[in-house]
Amino acid sequence: MFVKAGAHYLAIDFASVTQVNGDLGVLAAQVRRAIAWVHRNAASFDGDPERLYIGGHSSGGHLCAVALVTDWASEFGLPGDAIKGGLCMSGMYEMEPVRLSYRRSYIAFTDEMADAMSPQRHIDKLATPIVVSYGVFETPEFRRQARDFAAAVNAAGKTVTLIEGQYHHDEMAETLGNPYGANGRAALAMMGLDRA
Repeated sequence: MFVKAGAHYLAIDFASVTQVNGDLGVLAAQVRRAIAWVHRNAASFDGDPERLYIGGHSSGGHLCAVALVTDWASEFGLPGDAIKGGLCMSGMYEMEPVRLSYRRSYIAFTDEMADAMSPQRHIDKLATPIVVSYGVFETPEFRRQARDFAAAVNAAGKTVTLIEGQYHHDEMAETLGNPYGANGRAALAMMGLDRA
């Protein structure tokens, strides 16, 4: 869908948290380095570093939000507005409830990690418009976290669009590939692209 609409599409990857001793910071660092690489090397694949948009679903939605509150200038020497928009799909944005869930059995939470990996606590660093989406048939915590994150971004005077799709968690990811799906439509609109 993205290529047909005229965009370059890069799918970055990150380790499983169980492979890195439960350290979410390792995953965030992998994502941030990949985004910085794309920005610096966009011209090598005829991309435009001035039109860099990111998105992610579930754990990727969380890491997308973490990347969106990165200080790109001080940490990577990139423009502060290196990312022009973000699509956070079905993610978690405040780690304290996650820390209290069964996930604490495989994520090595510390106070410092919970703070650093909670994008909702760092909205002041958000430098671009974002879209937050979730499915009405997802678990109550996914729905609550999406609504609370969007409300906090809005309360901070930043630009946010909240999208509620009529889907389950995995179905929300599938809508990204459809120009008429909840996430596909939002992504194309965010990037100013027409449905191809």
